[in-house]
Amino acid sequence: MKTLIEKYALENALRFNGKANIGAVIGSVIKENQSVKKNIKELQKRVSEIVKKVNSMKLSEQGKKLEELAPELLEKKAKNEKDIFSSFKTEEKVITAFPPEPSKYPHIGHAKALFVNYEFAKRNNGKFILRFEDTNPELAKEEFYKIHLKSYAWLGVIPDKIDYASDFMNKYYEFAEKLIDFGKAYVCVCPQEKISKGRKIGKACNCRYNHIKENLLLWKKMSSMKSGEAILRLKIDLKHKNSTMRDPSMFRIINKNHCRTGKKYCVWPTYDFENAVMDGLEGITHRFRSKEFEMRNELQRYIQRLLSFEETNIYEFARFNLKGVESSGRKIRALIKEKKLSGWNDPSLSTLASLRRRGFLPEAIKKFVLSTGITKSESTLTWDNLIMHNKRILDADCNRYFFVKDPVRIRLQDAPKQKIELKCHPEFSERGVRKLSVHELFYICKDDLKLLADKKLYRLMGCLNFEKKNGYFIFKGNDLFEFKKKGDKIIHWLPFRKGLANVEVLMPDKKIVSGLAELSVLELKKGEVIQFERFGFCRLDRKYKNKLFFWFSHK
Repeated sequence: MKTLIEKYALENALRFNGKANIGAVIGSVIKENQSVKKNIKELQKRVSEIVKKVNSMKLSEQGKKLEELAPELLEKKAKNEKDIFSSFKTEEKVITAFPPEPSKYPHIGHAKALFVNYEFAKRNNGKFILRFEDTNPELAKEEFYKIHLKSYAWLGVIPDKIDYASDFMNKYYEFAEKLIDFGKAYVCVCPQEKISKGRKIGKACNCRYNHIKENLLLWKKMSSMKSGEAILRLKIDLKHKNSTMRDPSMFRIINKNHCRTGKKYCVWPTYDFENAVMDGLEGITHRFRSKEFEMRNELQRYIQRLLSFEETNIYEFARFNLKGVESSGRKIRALIKEKKLSGWNDPSLSTLASLRRRGFLPEAIKKFVLSTGITKSESTLTWDNLIMHNKRILDADCNRYFFVKDPVRIRLQDAPKQKIELKCHPEFSERGVRKLSVHELFYICKDDLKLLADKKLYRLMGCLNFEKKNGYFIFKGNDLFEFKKKGDKIIHWLPFRKGLANVEVLMPDKKIVSGLAELSVLELKKGEVIQFERFGFCRLDRKYKNKLFFWFSHK
């Protein structure tokens, strides 16, 4: 039995950065040996002891030990880790890129594309480039560059190079003139409605037949025109089955101040042209991105061929967002303006800023997004999927504390004066204890009070047993085993005294839960994530004297 528990504890620890989860190990043991369910309490005790020992080992020691006990589990782990890129083996030099637009805060969808491109480059000893696609001056904002860089650094992604598409404007102009010279591009001055209709029915406008010299003259004049007066279009095929290929726009006029280049430019490349050219200039060999761009692949590769660039290998995967969470930058901006969201880091959002502030960890986010794979199959993901990965880490990392929401005072008749010691973490005694002095007066949660019934035995967690009788509460000893025989419910508590910490917890639905917490929480530092017993994991957002403000992470 010891070997059985130990091998699954080691396997689980290696999967989750050296920290095995007791529940997961118990599940694996039962799956292999159903008979152990007969004495589940003994199993829990033995698993807890072995997990504690395993979690105290270094990762290298865990790997070596598992290789001795069950090498087949180690091989299975290695195989699973490689699965995500098993279909993308390559012998060539690898250069990948992740190109966010600095028009909003990055969210968990960005994290997937970021990690997939980053990991593929690193696994192939390649190069990873972070490129800001900032050729729309109406959307690019200085604050968004900063939050992208800050968020990716927090996730542990270190680019080999950072590029800004807006730094390459002269290159885009040079390539545009080449296309005009080749007779592959023309300046169109038709109204947008006419252009859209022509593309829809496959009918060319008169501009398509302009002479090359006329197109070059109009191209030079575009920098002095007003927004919407002209565009530069590729001459391809207006009856092409892929509507993206029907003489698409490559440059448009936007007379807006750019946060990096000011008013130096007003003729800006479209996403397709800029993206194709930048991939070519940077020598990008592989790109993984969500399949919303799938229709644009043909156009971008066509542009690369016209300009004599090596074609980028592009792979799409299903786009995902958490169920019920808004990710559209346009909609989020509107909701913030309407005061329906507190900002880009509103607790209801899945932006990386929000997840960080709530207490989600970079490692958990990475494991979660990579676990979704690189397939085109749509899947509905929920908060529970992400929480599972985060909880595995927090369970081992976070100390426990008592927090009583909506506290009410009760008196336990005949309760003695005691000094109670509670472990900071049930599995790691080396983290110390919290010491609480108690007597007859206690705080418990208002909701717990409502559930207490007469003539039933209850227990204040880690402290004492009591019974309710005719509206009074009677002390019934300290014996935990006595409670286990006939007890009904364990509740958490606080001693009734002055100076307890006042706590407010901001929930994901933006409601605030208020209550009291033990004094030891006052020693916490901003940003620490802890577990309030029977309430959930919370991250300390800010503190003021003896009042602490937390953001709720999850159960």
